[in-house]
Amino acid sequence: MGKLFLIVSEHRDGKVRQVTLEALQAARTASKDGDRISVVLIGSELDSIIIQLLSYPISEIRLIDHDSLKHYNPEAYMAALTPLLNSLRPDAVFTGHTALGRDLAPALAAKLHAGQLSDVISLEGSGEETVFTRPVYAGKAFEKKQFQSFPWVVTVRPNNFPIIEPSSSGQQAQIIIEDYAPPAYLRTIVKDVVRKTTGKVDLTEAKIIISGGRGVKSADGFKPLEELANLLGGAVGASRGACDSGYCNYALQIGQTGKVVTPEIYIACGISGAIQHLAGMSQSRIIIAINKDREAPIFKVADYGIVGDLFEVVPLLTQEFRKALA
Repeated sequence: MGKLFLIVSEHRDGKVRQVTLEALQAARTASKDGDRISVVLIGSELDSIIIQLLSYPISEIRLIDHDSLKHYNPEAYMAALTPLLNSLRPDAVFTGHTALGRDLAPALAAKLHAGQLSDVISLEGSGEETVFTRPVYAGKAFEKKQFQSFPWVVTVRPNNFPIIEPSSSGQQAQIIIEDYAPPAYLRTIVKDVVRKTTGKVDLTEAKIIISGGRGVKSADGFKPLEELANLLGGAVGASRGACDSGYCNYALQIGQTGKVVTPEIYIACGISGAIQHLAGMSQSRIIIAINKDREAPIFKVADYGIVGDLFEVVPLLTQEFRKALA
């Protein structure tokens, strides 16, 4: 019998998160013919999510649906997953390298007595020969790792794997409903989550990010960046300096102590390029820097640089992009 690859999926606002589809592709790449790919879906009112997942090449969908699981709670999620892990004994578990994935993966690895690799950006081979690549030293170097044996627990960095293609066979996954009752020992109950977001596009999954640093000078200084991001269908980010100065919320922070992003295009506006910030965005496909200081470190990692005042350059870029898109 083949091995079982289990995907712990994520969803938000009634939609499957992109990183789940990337984790599915990573698991499919690492699997061999005869292996099964199963998705575990946890939450409440999941009908629309199930419909979305049914279009992908999955062996089965394990559904854990309960009102108490509407919001992520590590204790409750592990209580829901433990019976499933005990019965299935998956050979590999894949999930996104997100806030949820980073929190849950070590507990899953401990429960399965498995090895864990976090923040994987690519893989080669399949089965026991799979080689995983992940960044180390704040992205200054990369290491290639192999598991000596199964089981595995792997988290994949968003925007680094292609999204799995929908199934062409027309065969849909089997849906299996798992029983769940909140255990009495839970110490925490999450009643609501107040989100402070960067806009319509999730920052970690955005293809285009317009990011501001201390050079934006004030909260109002982010308005030109937001206008450009909205025009391009991107998200707005920030350096820690901008967050510490009170120009924006820490939900926007990108860097070693913030979010790690890998967009197609990263436009850094008024950001000097401290190593802590570079750790969070240096793997972006194309980096464009806008800064008045031609000696700013950000220009050393940028693919394109514009020496100038962001309050003059960004509106001009917005104007030209608007013409091009029209």
